[in-house]
Amino acid sequence: MITKKKHSLLFICLGNICRSPAAEGVMKAKVHECGLDSEFFIDSAGIGDWHVGQLPDSRMRDRGARRGYRFDSHARQIRQSDFDDFDLLLVMDKANYKAVTAQASSEEARSKVRMLTDYLVEHSGTDVVPDPYYGDLSDFDYALDLIEDACEGLLGEISGNY
Repeated sequence: MITKKKHSLLFICLGNICRSPAAEGVMKAKVHECGLDSEFFIDSAGIGDWHVGQLPDSRMRDRGARRGYRFDSHARQIRQSDFDDFDLLLVMDKANYKAVTAQASSEEARSKVRMLTDYLVEHSGTDVVPDPYYGDLSDFDYALDLIEDACEGLLGEISGNY
């Protein structure tokens, strides 16, 4: 019997409390809407360890809930094994990209690291999902706008069903 391999996606930002858990939650919701839960494994991580074990920032949880999302994963730091365990490691900005690719042990591992903004459709030409942590609620909403757009584009590219 041939078992279909799940698509495995790891979303990464600096601390794993704003952008990457939001992307994890948005992508899980979009996958669920398409009835593709069994075909995906989705997680998030941070480059730093400052927030390990914490829930996402309350402002991001609130802004996500207003859109029907639930962001309830607990922060963790990226691990070397993530390069083996995931098909794609999706980062939010150029500093994230540099930090994550620097941890890759091979060219194959490095090639799995992509900018989430590469999948934008409505906001194409935007090259980062800015960190809203030090901003106001509009910054969280804008980050979510970009994350939703990119997750739709990513899901469309992977599944061809969306």
